[in-house]
Amino acid sequence: MSGRVLIADGDAQRAAGLASACSGAGLVPRVAHHGADALEAALANPPDVLILQLALPLIDGPRLKQILSSNPRTCELRYVFLADQEAQAERNDLGGQVVPPPCEPDLVVGCARTAMGNAGVRGRRTLEEGGVEGQLKELPLADLLLLFHVSRKTGTVEVTRGLGRTRRQVGKVSLRTGDVVDAVVGDVKGNKALFRLLGWDRGSFAFTPGPVEGEASIQTPTRPLLSEGLRQIREWEKLAVELPPLSASVHLRIPRSSLPNVIHPLTQEVLVVLDLCSRVQSVVDQCTYPDYQVLRTLHTLIERGMVELQPEADTPALAMDLQLFSAARTARLREWLEVDRPGPAACGDAKLLVMASRPEALRDFAALIGRLPGVELSPAFERGDIGIDDLLPVGRLRVDEEVGIELIHVPTAERFAPIWPVAGHGALATLLLLSGPVGPAIASVEPATAELGTGSAARLFHLLLLDKDERPSPDELRQHLQVVDDGSLFLLPLENTRKAGVLLRELFGRILP
Repeated sequence: MSGRVLIADGDAQRAAGLASACSGAGLVPRVAHHGADALEAALANPPDVLILQLALPLIDGPRLKQILSSNPRTCELRYVFLADQEAQAERNDLGGQVVPPPCEPDLVVGCARTAMGNAGVRGRRTLEEGGVEGQLKELPLADLLLLFHVSRKTGTVEVTRGLGRTRRQVGKVSLRTGDVVDAVVGDVKGNKALFRLLGWDRGSFAFTPGPVEGEASIQTPTRPLLSEGLRQIREWEKLAVELPPLSASVHLRIPRSSLPNVIHPLTQEVLVVLDLCSRVQSVVDQCTYPDYQVLRTLHTLIERGMVELQPEADTPALAMDLQLFSAARTARLREWLEVDRPGPAACGDAKLLVMASRPEALRDFAALIGRLPGVELSPAFERGDIGIDDLLPVGRLRVDEEVGIELIHVPTAERFAPIWPVAGHGALATLLLLSGPVGPAIASVEPATAELGTGSAARLFHLLLLDKDERPSPDELRQHLQVVDDGSLFLLPLENTRKAGVLLRELFGRILP
């Protein structure tokens, strides 16, 4: 049996031995010593079998398989994995044979021949030679551009994402010998457009190789450019609640004669654009600086009393809601709903489960969440009349004019165990409301969390509702919440509603996909 084998192994000596053994068995081997080379080689000329080191440098084996599986050109590859440690050989989640160390060449070749025999006759959809396509959730745009930078690719990456069921947004990034030289999305170009595209974490991409005409609108070296774009995205996500909503109106509060004589160029540009535009979205679009920098500057001007922020007169609730959910997070929720529930049901309401250790926890939570913008509680929940054994919707959190999050209370008593996986199917997450002593509170919800923690609502958030002067010790928290990380534990002081509100805003920002 003859066939083409790509050996992707960072151990050069072992790779040479495997190549020799493959040649002796009548196979045609190629060798790559890191993930970027292996990706390029597999896409340019897909092999029949890919022998892949799990700890492959630059892109490890499982990640490389994930990338190649999302590409129509390489989605049907067969794999043999090389383990560097005995424990790795026990993995059965990789979709291929795992050869334990020391990875004897004859054994590896035998596994490769077996994989080829199991492949049978395989059809293969092809792209233009050298093209690549896939999903951003499998390979983020920044990683893709870095790979093309390493392999010095020339061509255009087209990125597409959905905005609801029918609308689509398309952006393009141009590369010349691996360097990003241009980007465009809508009417926005250059660095500003690239940073917007780097923030897209859902959608598809397609790379078309070929000459890139025109002058470069992006002059910054690619590696620091990508690093800066990702840094701004992380900062934006951390400050999303504080930054002005895109739908709000803004105007200068002080006379221009009162402005300082020396102003930073970014601030100066924002002030000039404020003479022409009255909406935050328009100011962001018209300024040449990246979106995050413009919003951060507006935020500073608002804090200093130089600029006034007002919700749109005809959509006050929408403007308030966008302070809780940034535009980027709202778009991600819409896209998640569309993927999760395609068809007429797409872009309806998401689902969030609420489970409580005691009736008092339900009443306290209703009082806190009812203060947030866009929250509509059921009359019974608002009055505190929901029982601990009631299974029913208790409210809705409006995200925008079309999309919301439905809050559903689910009982924690073990007699309700059959409904837990049903209720949890397709949920964003589960909120566990805990009051009273930490130990008994955790014990009361533990059966439900054990079930939901392995199901479709596996994301669990623990909310400790604390009375005045109630402060669990770190040791107590560690003892009873061993599996809870800092990102899923919220201590909500009932006496300090302002602080509790800030924490709830952060919570709802994290539950979005």
